[in-house]
Amino acid sequence: MLKLLHTADWHLGRRFLSFPEEGQKKLSRARMDVVPRILDVARRNAVNAVLCVGDIFDDPEPAPDFWEGLAKTFQSHPGPHPPLFLVPGNHDPLTPESVWAPTHPFRARLPQWVHVVDRDDFTYEIAPDAVLYSRPCRSKAGENDLAMALPARESGDERLRIGCVHGCTFDIHGYQTNFPIRRDAGVQRGLDYLAIGDTHSFRDVTENLSVPTVYPGAPEPTGFDDSGAGRVALVAMFRRGLRPRVDPEPVAFWRWIDVRCRGMNELRGLLTMPDLDRHVVRLHLDMTVSLSEESEVERILRDLRGTDATHGRVGVLIEDMENLRLQVSSADAFPDDLPPVLQDTVARLDRLVAEAIDESEKSRATKALAHLYKLLQSQDAIGGSNV
Repeated sequence: MLKLLHTADWHLGRRFLSFPEEGQKKLSRARMDVVPRILDVARRNAVNAVLCVGDIFDDPEPAPDFWEGLAKTFQSHPGPHPPLFLVPGNHDPLTPESVWAPTHPFRARLPQWVHVVDRDDFTYEIAPDAVLYSRPCRSKAGENDLAMALPARESGDERLRIGCVHGCTFDIHGYQTNFPIRRDAGVQRGLDYLAIGDTHSFRDVTENLSVPTVYPGAPEPTGFDDSGAGRVALVAMFRRGLRPRVDPEPVAFWRWIDVRCRGMNELRGLLTMPDLDRHVVRLHLDMTVSLSEESEVERILRDLRGTDATHGRVGVLIEDMENLRLQVSSADAFPDDLPPVLQDTVARLDRLVAEAIDESEKSRATKALAHLYKLLQSQDAIGGSNV
């Protein structure tokens, strides 16, 4: 039996500019942190080869921190190591200036068991009865089918033949990209397995064909739409003519989720979710709260996001407060023993909220009431008696 680990779309060096600064760093580092876990999976399963099929880097000229970091990860990882193949993709194509160029210092730092696919006729004998064929992307855009450019099986060749290219099978509605791959390319070229990369969810796009054409997905999600990301593919090939078995293996640290809270109980429930520190949460607050509930919302958000002195409960948090509305009810919110001047202030602001025709004026009065309520709350918290 021939065993392969198939991975793609690491996107080392990817930036997450829509996140808070600390969140950006966590998510960028996670792309590097997953590499040793992938190598550990390969070692535990005693695979014959590791196929890394494109978009290893997010850019063909990544910052030194990323290519030096990857080379160091390879160098320091304990063996034994099967051969590992790095295929340039459309994000990190093979160009004279790219990290894949023979003269780039990254190449000199790679251990002997790491191979860069830097030729259009790249061939490697994985075992006496198994051969790998691969072609790199040489630009960020292209119309050629790299899979159909692989050599066809010759008469009498009974070896297991594995293809390895980066591109798109166009099987997702509305998804358009470069380097198209025919869904039956594996059959057309006489392959036994076609390893591809590009989209970020694990998918066998040829379940009804004899030759699997598989996206392993990104090993760490890159967005909230990557629902099938976080895996690598473990491939077991038995003999020619028998369809290989392909199993997804989880490797991701982060799980990305959208959470929409329409009431306080749903928001409170978020605090009880297990492993929140391993989640990237986009939190939508779509609800109306009272003055006292607004204060509780702020306490919960502070607990989730953390402060300069404390770690947050959530690993990375994005807050959508656009639909958080304040419903003022001063009669219930404020204590009965307020000083007369504050009672009068609350009453006048209450009337403004109730009677204001201009929305901006109503909003200012609402915010003033909320500010006064918080001020009184803070005074109570420190035992103060004067405002």
